[in-house]
Amino acid sequence: MSKQMDWLQTNITLIIWLLVILAVFLLGYYLKVKAKKYNHVDWGSCKLNFVDGLCRAYCVKFHRLKLEKFDLPKSGGAILVSNHVSGVDPLLLIAACDRPIRFMIAKEEYERFGLNWLFKGAGCIPVDRTGRADIAFRQSKRALDKGEIIALFPHGKIHLDDVKPYRVKAGIKRLAQLTQKPIVVARITGVRGQGSVFKPLFMRSHTEVIRFPNISYQYFEHDDSLQELGELLLGHRQELSKLAPLD
Repeated sequence: MSKQMDWLQTNITLIIWLLVILAVFLLGYYLKVKAKKYNHVDWGSCKLNFVDGLCRAYCVKFHRLKLEKFDLPKSGGAILVSNHVSGVDPLLLIAACDRPIRFMIAKEEYERFGLNWLFKGAGCIPVDRTGRADIAFRQSKRALDKGEIIALFPHGKIHLDDVKPYRVKAGIKRLAQLTQKPIVVARITGVRGQGSVFKPLFMRSHTEVIRFPNISYQYFEHDDSLQELGELLLGHRQELSKLAPLD
């Protein structure tokens, strides 16, 4: 017994490292199985498909995302817009959609250390909010013309339901009229810790991504379009009144 104790004391560091390696291996295997189970959208690389699977599993299991039918157009470009209440919103949109989506995000977020590789790999489009947004609009138009889905939060940043102004920024109007692509309208609800980027990532929720009827670029021809769309996204109206939505 004494010899066994001496051996354990002598090799305790080795044993700890072996246990750590085993735990990492088992965790990696578990994540691989979960990612494969939930990934059903091809992002063009095994690495991104793995991340997609983890994202969907996380949203379904941890945030208990209610998966209603949320089919995007089967082919062709489209613009996806949604309210923005937390840092978990892009993950919920990805998990709710059946096609890869490319986000327009602030340049400073795109260049965030440790995440740039992911944003770049997923085809995110950085928007320079200091005055050179034209580059992002041209990139978005090219992507939409190629048949891709571009997603953006038209309030521009995290914006809670009860915070004025309700009006969305004019960028969505400009992009819609420039590309003449259909606009898919969604609203995220049920996120806990709203108003924060990181806190909701660790707070379990009952989330849902509500889909509204598509609208066309012609919707933005009337003066109140940005106000009405903002109210719809923030839950202050049930439908858009000025122009019949188009599917």
